[in-house]
Amino acid sequence: MDGLLIIAVVLLVVVGVYLLLDRLLRNDERRRAGEVRRQAVKEVVPVRLRAYERLALFLERTKPDTLLPEVVQPGMTCLQLHAKLLETIRREYGHNVSQQLYVGDEVWQAVVAAKESLVRLVNMCAASCSPADGAEVLAGRIIHAYAEASDPPTEVALARLKAEVSKMF
Repeated sequence: MDGLLIIAVVLLVVVGVYLLLDRLLRNDERRRAGEVRRQAVKEVVPVRLRAYERLALFLERTKPDTLLPEVVQPGMTCLQLHAKLLETIRREYGHNVSQQLYVGDEVWQAVVAAKESLVRLVNMCAASCSPADGAEVLAGRIIHAYAEASDPPTEVALARLKAEVSKMF
């Protein structure tokens, strides 16, 4: 009988120690995981903010009133301006395509829609010009068409980008 009592006490002690150690180890694991997450957030937030900044810069640079003065050169024809605008838009987009890793899907889709809309606008306006016309004809039509748009996709994308950044803080 004494032997059974001793075995029961030993088993209770062993089970108690096991449960205590298991709980301590799980708590320690959760604490470490939390520290890793906090450290990751510290490192990821600045990268995400740079991505938002780069995309905002892309959207601002590709607005017609910003893009055209940078691209138009004296003596340029509509055909030359058309080609240069498409090249510039695609190059700017190409420099920023990796930023999609750091922003939400809705923001990225809005950025892509803004780029595609701008390409369509440039193509549509170029189709209404004679290739030999001066670049100022095409530039004027692009500026006018963009100004007439009720909700330019570039502005929509910027608004979504800003809303997503504000949710971070």
